[in-house]
Amino acid sequence: MSIRPENRSFGKRRQSHVLILASGDRVRHMTVRPWMAAAAASLVGVFGIGYLAATSYLVLRDDLIGGTIARQARMQHEYEDRITALRAQVDRVTSRQLLDQQIVEEKVDKLLQQQLELSSRSGRLGTLAESAEPATASGDAAALPDAEPLAYRKADAQDGIQAIEEIMGIAEANAGPPVHASALGYAPEAQTNGPRETVSDRTDRIFSKVTLSLKGIERDQLAHVRQLTSNAQRTSEAIRTIVERTGFVFPVPKTADASAPAIPADGTAIGGPYVEPQNQDQFEQSLTTLDNALVDLEETRDAARKLPLESPAPASDVTSSFGNRLDPFLGRLALHAGIDFRAATGTRIRATAAGTVTTAGPAGGYGNMIEIDHGNGVSTRYAHLAVVLVHVGERVEADQAIAQSGSTGRSTGPHLHYEVRLGGLAVDPMRFLRARAKLAGYMN
Repeated sequence: MSIRPENRSFGKRRQSHVLILASGDRVRHMTVRPWMAAAAASLVGVFGIGYLAATSYLVLRDDLIGGTIARQARMQHEYEDRITALRAQVDRVTSRQLLDQQIVEEKVDKLLQQQLELSSRSGRLGTLAESAEPATASGDAAALPDAEPLAYRKADAQDGIQAIEEIMGIAEANAGPPVHASALGYAPEAQTNGPRETVSDRTDRIFSKVTLSLKGIERDQLAHVRQLTSNAQRTSEAIRTIVERTGFVFPVPKTADASAPAIPADGTAIGGPYVEPQNQDQFEQSLTTLDNALVDLEETRDAARKLPLESPAPASDVTSSFGNRLDPFLGRLALHAGIDFRAATGTRIRATAAGTVTTAGPAGGYGNMIEIDHGNGVSTRYAHLAVVLVHVGERVEADQAIAQSGSTGRSTGPHLHYEVRLGGLAVDPMRFLRARAKLAGYMN
């Protein structure tokens, strides 16, 4: 096998640079590698670039700062100009809002005054209605229709206040979302293709609706007052008609006698020069008329309650009526001035109305008799009693036990003789007993 000659030039190791340092007798050397030279060159380049950059910054710093300041100044001026324009626009909008708000506040004040007036009317009307509605609703349904309640009117008033508050919210927040009519309790209107409705127009429209609603409440209140007045007058007239059929004449009501001096109930003296009354609006006049009608109704009821409408012996039958009949002792025609009740001896006899006892004891042919004065010229007599339970001057109440029946005096057997007298004259007691049934629906 032949041996190829070695190529000395291929693969020859490259010689490294050697750095020799001599100091006196001492000699040092250091081999410089290629990477070390590259690192040293790179380091020198980096320092050089940094030095050049620092030098350039120091030279150009004033120019850069001046340019930045000038740019910021331009931006500041632009922002100030824009802010000034926006402020002017805001001032114009604010001025319009203040003007609109002033108009809205004036309208709100007017509506609130109407609302407060309606509320005060409702308070005064409520007191009268509480006494008037039960009074008039207890009568005949055909003659006295029930008064319409006030609950829906109060609800309408609350809706009016809510609408006013919504309007104030519109005035204070002009840029807010639009308030629809349905939010205020009104029916939505059809959309149109016209220009968009402004806040002022929408506010005026809502104000108009609220004003109409308040006027409707006022009309309803007046109608309600008139209805209550009519019902009270009808009830009073019905009571008077029924009672006057008995022969009793009602005293003149205080409210009907305008010429009579008004004397306070506590007896306090009053007086002074006559001055024309203040002008009253329609509602005040209606309230005055209603108040007079209720006072007249209460006086009529008080007078009717004092009448002897109850039965002196509720469990007993009437055996003899009022009028001419054959006298049981003489056998000839005589006036029977009362009615007789079948009542065994010892049956409790009751007062037919409140009053004061004027007679209590023996009274000729009446036997033991009790007479009670009920006022207004009305009196009752209870005769042929076995036992008298009251005394002269004693105050008795309706349905109070005052005696026990018997057969004293001019009597053929145990029974109760009962009389009703008007101005001292005997009248038929059955008129009052029949009136009691007819008045049952009007007296409660």
